Amino acid sequence: MKKSFKISNRLYGRASKTIPLATQTFSKSSMQWPLGAAPMFFEKAKGCYVYDVDGNKYIDYLLALLPIILGYKDNDVDRAVKKQINKGVIFSMSHPIEIELAEKLNTIIPYAEMVRFGKNGSDVLSAAIRLARAYTKKDLVLVSGYHGWHDWFIGSTSRNAGVPKEVRRLTKNFKFNDIENLTYNIKKYNNKIAAVVIEPDGYSPPNKNFLKELKKICRKNGILIIFDEIVCGFRTSLGGASEKFNIKPDLGCFGKSLGNGYPISAIVGKKKIMNLMKDVFVSGTYAGETLSMAAALATLNKIEKLNVPEKLSVLGKKLKKLTNRKIRDIELNDYIEFAGNDWWPRLIIKKNNQSFLLHLLRQEFIKNGVFMGSSFNLCLAHSNNDILKNSVSKIEKSLLNVKDILKKKDPQNFLEGCELKSIFSVRG
Repeated sequence: MKKSFKISNRLYGRASKTIPLATQTFSKSSMQWPLGAAPMFFEKAKGCYVYDVDGNKYIDYLLALLPIILGYKDNDVDRAVKKQINKGVIFSMSHPIEIELAEKLNTIIPYAEMVRFGKNGSDVLSAAIRLARAYTKKDLVLVSGYHGWHDWFIGSTSRNAGVPKEVRRLTKNFKFNDIENLTYNIKKYNNKIAAVVIEPDGYSPPNKNFLKELKKICRKNGILIIFDEIVCGFRTSLGGASEKFNIKPDLGCFGKSLGNGYPISAIVGKKKIMNLMKDVFVSGTYAGETLSMAAALATLNKIEKLNVPEKLSVLGKKLKKLTNRKIRDIELNDYIEFAGNDWWPRLIIKKNNQSFLLHLLRQEFIKNGVFMGSSFNLCLAHSNNDILKNSVSKIEKSLLNVKDILKKKDPQNFLEGCELKSIFSVRG
């Protein structure tokens, strides 16, 4: 059923006058969502449901770009935050909750000996790079995924405007799951590489022995290993990818799911490296903000108690299987499928114009009350069987509409709203 976005469109026009792109985040902009055929503003959320400013309701499979792991407005998390807010938010000196949260992370993450906090993934990843350079006395960094918007990484992408060339040349790309390519790059930049940064578990799992071989090569060449677990942390396993694959990096970065929507991130790692912060300047006014720490403690306790990673994996496996069955039944399997990790099934577009199909899928999902990007972003609140059945039913209706449009003489004419624009692609 076609939805009205009258209020949303009006707010977009108003926001465009004072906010670049009318949003704070590229992935929430009209570059990624068809303005006029999608809600640009949400008003409230609960569990796995979101409601836009025009009153439309959706099952949300975007989850605010993955910080939601339990569900929106989780009662236990919000209760902990309300208790802390009565004591204060931020103080002129440290608060004991910083110790409590650091000790919790040290307990559950196998390689965590010391911890420092930030507010987003880019914060702590930049801290990790600075530490690695200080520890190794080398400057170059090898990357293979997405690692935030700060200069050291974004300069290596097509979105590098404003990043000096001298900074861009310090970050080099290699292919994830390709040991030969990693070895080639290490030899190419002989003894100049401070760290290899990877998302150890993401859209696709690491190949057998890839992480072990990576560690062996890095140890041999005096290169630090940094796990970017901003996305996979607490989703792939309570202790992250290190626990799942039994590999200990030197440093690791966590965020998103850590606070179930509250802004907090963490860098963890070996004491001998982390202690360099006595000289390496890493400092933030809001890094010790207590509401997010209270949220993080409540979130971690609930993830541990309910074994949330296992539940998300089981749910994702079911959702992937059922959705792919519908795709085959509707005869769209030459166009799309869902693949990758069970905890994070991703949409694969096999043929046709990728931007066109993505636009078409998003507009039809939205019509049927499903808000989804290019993957099933899952939370505990999705694990209700009725929600699963309802999701598959809504997705089936959307796919039938897509099939009908693809049969038209000129399916491009059936796109609604403004055309989508590519930002960049960094995840394989």
